[in-house]
Amino acid sequence: MQAIPSEALAIDRKERANKPFHDLTLRPAEERVCDFEDVVIEFSAERAMVEASRCIHCPDPAPCMLACPTHNDIPSAMWLIEQGRFKEAADIYHKTSSLPEICGRVCPHEKLCQGSCVLNKHHEPVLTGQLEVFALEWERRNDPYIVPVGEPTGKKVAVIGAGPAGLGCAEEVRKAGHEVTIFDSKPSPGGLLVYGIPNFKLPKGSVWNKWEDLESAGVKFVGNTYIGKDKTIDDLFDEGFDAVFIGVGTGIDATMDIPGENLPGVYQGTDFLIRGNVDFDSLPDDKRERPQIGNRVVVIGGGDTASDCLRTALRLGAEEVTCLYRRTEKEMPGGYKDRKMAKDEGANYRFLTQPIKFIDGEDGRLAAVECIEMKLGEPDAKGRRRPVPVEGSNFSVAADTAIKALGYWPDPIIGETTPELETDKWGQINLKDREKGMTSREGVFAGGDCVTGPDLVVTAMVAGRKAAWAINEYLKNK
Repeated sequence: MQAIPSEALAIDRKERANKPFHDLTLRPAEERVCDFEDVVIEFSAERAMVEASRCIHCPDPAPCMLACPTHNDIPSAMWLIEQGRFKEAADIYHKTSSLPEICGRVCPHEKLCQGSCVLNKHHEPVLTGQLEVFALEWERRNDPYIVPVGEPTGKKVAVIGAGPAGLGCAEEVRKAGHEVTIFDSKPSPGGLLVYGIPNFKLPKGSVWNKWEDLESAGVKFVGNTYIGKDKTIDDLFDEGFDAVFIGVGTGIDATMDIPGENLPGVYQGTDFLIRGNVDFDSLPDDKRERPQIGNRVVVIGGGDTASDCLRTALRLGAEEVTCLYRRTEKEMPGGYKDRKMAKDEGANYRFLTQPIKFIDGEDGRLAAVECIEMKLGEPDAKGRRRPVPVEGSNFSVAADTAIKALGYWPDPIIGETTPELETDKWGQINLKDREKGMTSREGVFAGGDCVTGPDLVVTAMVAGRKAAWAINEYLKNK
């Protein structure tokens, strides 16, 4: 429900819709490709107020609210920003989101809130994502948010995975007064936010700030602890935890199963991004070395990870960076915004191209990728036209480095080491109640990509929050 004062209801929607639109301001491509700093230039207060004033305040329920997985009260936030009441706007986001400063940056807004803005019909949408970032950053500098903590309950909750789902769950459980400890296989908290998304897209400082908020609220972090290997969920219950949330994501890179896949110079997408983007202090000991990429890099895949790899390779000094994708650009699952920035920074795209073999040179390292041309056939189950090989169309692409950005699978180890925990044939965790994150094992809850498969940061965070509410209810009744 929108909390907009009555005077706002008398606004001239036509006048607002016809206000001039100014798109995001980005650092010049030739400048930003030389570093890993943020690409988007933050709004000034004046710019934010003007942009927010373009909102025409649709009647409830506003399409932008419905399209947002958190159901942020976006129109109310726009009204408050327009009035210069930035702290109150930030409070609006905290009510429904655990990671607003992060979702404002990494959500595919063109497919969610901005994509549903009614101004799209004849104008440009309100830049709701960047306005969310502005409000939260203003708050951080001027009147920092403090996570409210409930009266101690004496109950202990273990959260497995320090990514979006785990952080969302931890905050809501801590608000209820339970003790919370997050376990993660990596040295630092953040999960995908730190180890999967490059700094130029999501500055690490935003993640560290969020972690400091949780740490100040009493949330504990135990790193370098791989649940399923170093200890099991049964061990956690034996140590006195009353409930467990699993939010480990999908950390296993998909393979191609073609010759030469293990050659030096062939990287998995996650390994490449971790080595290329994260400070050594936050890296496992076996990954504290930057990728040796040479001059010619190919990236295989069409999702957001592929865009991240292309842009990272350019920043690491590659002279020629090319994306190989087996369909056309129309079928690419990744966001157009990131793809356009990659093109502006110098990345090339070669469509209807399927790698079939990695070829080594005299030194034993990757020297080329053998490919075959494709054509589009009939639509598959998801409605995308199937790529069909063109017989006899083989050709080679010279490459010093190849990066496989093909998607992810869940690690099956938790399912294999946890009695009574049901998983499907892909290793994803089955839920008895998807809204509450309840698994087949009593006291064990789950959410995020380890349940749904690869999805958005915001949907994982929302799943963590919903599971937290169910955990709170479970512990109250236990």
